[in-house]
Amino acid sequence: MFDHDKLEIHQRENEGIVILDLKGHLVLGAGDNALREFVDALFRGGSRQLILNFAAVSNIDTLGGEALLFLGQQYRAAAGKLVLLQLAHVHEEVYEMARLEANLEFYELELDAVNSFFPDRAIKHYDILDYVEHRDDLEEKK
Repeated sequence: MFDHDKLEIHQRENEGIVILDLKGHLVLGAGDNALREFVDALFRGGSRQLILNFAAVSNIDTLGGEALLFLGQQYRAAAGKLVLLQLAHVHEEVYEMARLEANLEFYELELDAVNSFFPDRAIKHYDILDYVEHRDDLEEKK
């Protein structure tokens, strides 16, 4: 476990894929720096397959989103892959970052995220824009 002010990072593996369970805030300062440092250490250690789990993240700001874009580009440039898991519940600012959705893969279920690293497995991609539209429709019906 790595605990850096407002972002906790717990590392585990599933079928050889490194998963970082994040808890807290991915925001300017301690949060985005902690994630970059932790992922950079994994990257320098040879890790090229990574899932970031946002199930327990309560806030992401624009710089947190930029950190995700940077890390995704870093992994792609090294012929690796970084995907995001359970990002749908985090604040709407992230949904509006079209570059984030265009550049990274999102999954709702861990099994789908893990399967995305194995080309012969069927996976269901998670579309954040569909989620937002569906959520907005539900709120209008209330």
